[in-house]
Amino acid sequence: MPPAAPSPILRRRRLGVELRRLREAAGLTGDQVIERIGWASASKLSRLENGRSRPDPQDVGDLLDLYGADQAVHDELLGITSEAGDMRGWLKNFPVMTQQQRSWAELEAGCAEICEYNPTLVPGLLQTPGYAQVRIVSARQVGEGAGEPEPDDEPDTEVQARLARQSLLTREPYAPRYTAVLEEAALGRRAGPPEVLHEQLLQLCELALLPNVTLHVLLRDTQIGNWYLPPTAFSVYRFADPLDPETLAIEGGFTDVMSTEAITLNRYKVVFEWLCTAALNASDTLSWLIEATGRLTEAVPPSTVAFGPATAPTQRRRDSGRLTDR
Repeated sequence: MPPAAPSPILRRRRLGVELRRLREAAGLTGDQVIERIGWASASKLSRLENGRSRPDPQDVGDLLDLYGADQAVHDELLGITSEAGDMRGWLKNFPVMTQQQRSWAELEAGCAEICEYNPTLVPGLLQTPGYAQVRIVSARQVGEGAGEPEPDDEPDTEVQARLARQSLLTREPYAPRYTAVLEEAALGRRAGPPEVLHEQLLQLCELALLPNVTLHVLLRDTQIGNWYLPPTAFSVYRFADPLDPETLAIEGGFTDVMSTEAITLNRYKVVFEWLCTAALNASDTLSWLIEATGRLTEAVPPSTVAFGPATAPTQRRRDSGRLTDR
């Protein structure tokens, strides 16, 4: 089985970086390129170089000819152009994706390593259906309170999208290395009903046993570095192709920001190292999760623990089709 294909959005970014490099090496400004090729829109080149538009092979070929690219570079970048435009084929893997979920799935595709931290939630790649449902419904209530129109997508569609993304962690044989730092508060009683949290803890115990997954629980009163307090959730993505740029995703309350800027990336990588050092190691984290599951079991009705769908073993959930594409 070949490695997972990189996402179209990642291919666009890679193409843009290479086109800008070739233009600068040729000593041309953006205005000079537009004039020589005869494009009507001055923003067309900018959109290509910033990875914001679907590239046309003819346009890319014209640029490569103008820049004097050799045949090897020409062939490589036209191949990347083809991958950057193949949205239809790539999206067949995610038939239930909402637009927001698709943007995350595109970023995760082709990853060799993912590092995540969230100060208040369990990251989406680790969430159970019940935990995801609570998060999605509660977030929508904020929008309704602010007078925003209700999203067209049903919560169940978003839950299924999140589960489809989770197949990344069990993809064989090219599953990425995944490391997450989980705040103790994300697994506390404020996060959801006892049965939902019980299911989530059970799933985290199972995921922690995967060879490519490393989980760290950061206890509530643990000091980070020199009293550092991480201000927001973030993820760092590294890709199988070393020429694809590392990407940082900063997750805000209602908006997300992505960056490939090295200075910004390095700052967040330092913070992630601090977090991993301060948090429980992988072995102690698993022990903590098992103990937390046991404590919460007392608050869950016996019928729910033994037979309820929220806490059925992972294998049973997969067999029943609830974990799509896993």
